Amino acid sequence: MSRRKVLEALSGLLLGMFVSILAATVVSTSLPVIIHDIGGDQAAFTWVITATLLTTAISTPIWGKLADLFNRKLLIQIALVIFVLATAAAGFSQDPGTLIAFRAVQGIGAGGLAALSQIIMADIISPRERGRYMGLFGAVMALGTIGGPLLGGFITDGIGWRWNFYVAIPFAIAALVILQLTLHIPKRPKQKARIDYVGIVLLAASVSLLLVWITNAGDAFDWWSVETLLMAGGALVGAILFVIVEFRSREPLVPLSMFRNRTYTLSVIASIATGVAMFGTSVFLSQYMQMARGATPTEAGLLTLPMIGGLLLSSIIVGQLISRFGKWKIYLIAGSVLLIAGSVLLSTLHYDTNFVLVSLYMFLLGAGVGMTMQNLVLIVQNTAKPEEMGVASSGVAFFRSLGGTIGVSVMGAALATSVASLFASSKDALTTAIVNLGADGAAVADQLQSGTLPQVSLLPAAVRVIVEDIYAQSIAQSFLIAVPLAVISLIAIIFLPNHPLTRMTTAERIAAGEADLATVSTAEGMAALDATGSTPTASDAAPAEAVRDGAATRRR
Repeated sequence: MSRRKVLEALSGLLLGMFVSILAATVVSTSLPVIIHDIGGDQAAFTWVITATLLTTAISTPIWGKLADLFNRKLLIQIALVIFVLATAAAGFSQDPGTLIAFRAVQGIGAGGLAALSQIIMADIISPRERGRYMGLFGAVMALGTIGGPLLGGFITDGIGWRWNFYVAIPFAIAALVILQLTLHIPKRPKQKARIDYVGIVLLAASVSLLLVWITNAGDAFDWWSVETLLMAGGALVGAILFVIVEFRSREPLVPLSMFRNRTYTLSVIASIATGVAMFGTSVFLSQYMQMARGATPTEAGLLTLPMIGGLLLSSIIVGQLISRFGKWKIYLIAGSVLLIAGSVLLSTLHYDTNFVLVSLYMFLLGAGVGMTMQNLVLIVQNTAKPEEMGVASSGVAFFRSLGGTIGVSVMGAALATSVASLFASSKDALTTAIVNLGADGAAVADQLQSGTLPQVSLLPAAVRVIVEDIYAQSIAQSFLIAVPLAVISLIAIIFLPNHPLTRMTTAERIAAGEADLATVSTAEGMAALDATGSTPTASDAAPAEAVRDGAATRRR
């Protein structure tokens, strides 16, 4: 494809990505306010995030498998419709349960957008040339990730947080129209569809049980209890059955044979840590700004810009360098080192840490995510079989989302436990501060004892300092969870095979493979004839050619 045709094909894809980024980020800064208004607690805050991540993780390999069987253009349009309708429906939520349910449906569409955008890019852009277009992706990410939180904060402080869920609708309609008009990808041969329904059920059940157990253990029931045995044991049994089913299935949801590929296996391990860093820290950094620094939603959006800036700058610059020189491993190693550094430094945060230092820590973490996230998908696509491009690409995205889902759940559970413990140990100081407020103290005491997330920016100064310190310590401790995983990611990346990047798209690799197969088939046939001492006559030429064509077709 010419550069002009590539840009035309990317226009609708980029707008679709913008819609998904905007819808996801526009509520990030307003989430503490939303949870407070609908009467949710810290567990509800965590589940509003993990519900989306969970269904995103589970649906990603399903979308990837469907992409290998059906029209990819139609699939991404369906995913976009599901995503936006669920997002808009979430705006009508009156309680945490309803919001969590709609966010779960939203994740199904998000899984499709995440998987299919990467798969379609491989259809029209080769791995080596991908970096040349990273500026466009960087601009879209910048507009969505920077504009989303700022717009969300402005809407929340102005006309109300519910409008955050409606703002993406006009962009989604435009994206659907442009995708229909501009996205033209090579047609794929029709295949008989076989969906691994048993695998889908087992995967969803095992991951869901694991997350429910992590979220509630130590609060609703003890870590060592009958509930723990049932949930953790059920998750383990479900995972084992899933592996057995995948080995026996003719069309597995996650082909385990791909783990024989060293590049794929190590990239999956590294993606899990990247998911924890990307999702976990971004979620709880916004909460840190509002709960530990007393910022409003708009201010929180502004204060998290350094992390977004680091992500965008590193992804754009590294993408250009990879396209120009063809080297990728050094950038992945550098990115994983920055992930470790950023996670460690963020675990030292206090309620009064200098904002220059906080910004530096966020920038380092964002730069690490930008160097690793997309490039791990890139190198998997570089070595994956063309006919498995869908499941290979979605597999990396699946494990990244799964890592983020489990990471957010574990960090949220650790945060809730730490907050409860610190509130108990600070009871005397809080009681004294509330008593000194006189008549206004009763309302403050009711808010803190209700179990819902307090709106810290509206608390009296004497009480707010104590609450901010409690949340700062708790959030900082939760960031430590990402550190060992980031170290594992660095080790996995170091051992990745340093394969050169191909300049061929997926369609070109399929065509080249078919040409090679036809050539080999012809050579084998001629060698067999020579071995028997037979020379085909003119009358034999047509039948022999038909046999060769038939053999080539069967092999394809």
